[in-house]
Amino acid sequence: MKPLNEEEKRIILQKGTETPFSGKYYRHQAAGRYLCRQCGAPLYRGEDKFNAGCGWPSFDAEIPGAVKRIPDPDGVRTEIVCARCGGHLGHLFEGEHLTAKNVRHCVNSLSLVFQPAGKEPADPKAETAIFAGGCFWGVEYLMKDFPGILNIEPGYTGGYVPHPTYEQVCSDMTGHAEAVRMVFDPQQVSYETLLKGFMEIHDPTQENAQGPDIGSQYRSEIFYTTEAQHQTALRIIDLLKSKGYAVVTRVTKAADFWPAEDYHHQYYERHGTQPYCHRRVKRF
Repeated sequence: MKPLNEEEKRIILQKGTETPFSGKYYRHQAAGRYLCRQCGAPLYRGEDKFNAGCGWPSFDAEIPGAVKRIPDPDGVRTEIVCARCGGHLGHLFEGEHLTAKNVRHCVNSLSLVFQPAGKEPADPKAETAIFAGGCFWGVEYLMKDFPGILNIEPGYTGGYVPHPTYEQVCSDMTGHAEAVRMVFDPQQVSYETLLKGFMEIHDPTQENAQGPDIGSQYRSEIFYTTEAQHQTALRIIDLLKSKGYAVVTRVTKAADFWPAEDYHHQYYERHGTQPYCHRRVKRF
C-alpha cells in the first residue's frame, strides 16, 4: 500500500473522524472487498454493505477475524480497528435493528480501499483448505474463528454438475457435497490444526449423513489442495482409527468449488441461532 497522506494519518493513526456524507465510499455499492488502507488486509465484503443514512459507509458483518473490537475509554462506544495492523476504522453499534444482523460497522471511507470482484491478488503465502462434514452452515460457523482464517465460504464440490444450485444438490443427484472453503495464513495456523478442528466439530464416523441430515451431500470428506495436505489427512485419519474411531471420511483431490448462494453465507450469525448437528467433541 502507498504511504498515508496527512488526512489519512489523522483518521487511521490518530483515530479521527471524517466529515459525514463526504467519503468516497458512503454511497458506493459494488461486488468486491473493502481493504484496510494502511496494510491491505481484507476487512469487508461488498454484499455486507448497506445504506444506514448516517453519512459513513456501513456494514453489518466483517470478514471473519479481520476486525478487532476495543471498548472506548468512555465505556459507551466500541472502536473497531484492523486486526492486522491496528489502524482505526470507526465504531461498532448494535441494537439499531437496521438489518437482520442487528449490527452496524460505521467506517471512515479514508480507512478503506475498494477491490473489485475478480481483482484479488494471489497471496503466495496463503493456502486453501476444503472440508465437507454435513450441513455447511455448521461447519462454517465452527471453523470461522480459527486464527489465520483470511476468508471462509460455503459451497459445493466433489460432483459432476457445473454451477449447481442448492436445490439440485439437495436432490442427491449431482454428486456434490456441501463443503466449506477456507483461505488461511499458514504462518498463523497450520493445516493440521485446522484439520484436527474439523474432525472434532463433526462426526467422521457417520457415512453419507451428519446428525439428522441424510444424503451423500452430507458426507464427510477432505478435499486436499497439495500433496502435503493429502499426507496430513491420511495421517490424522490413521491416528483417529488407532484411537478406536471407525472413520469413514473420504480423502479426495480438490476440483471445482462452486460458492453457495448468498443466503447460506454466515447463516447462523445472521439468524442468531446455533448449529443443530455440529458441536465440538475433543478427539485429540
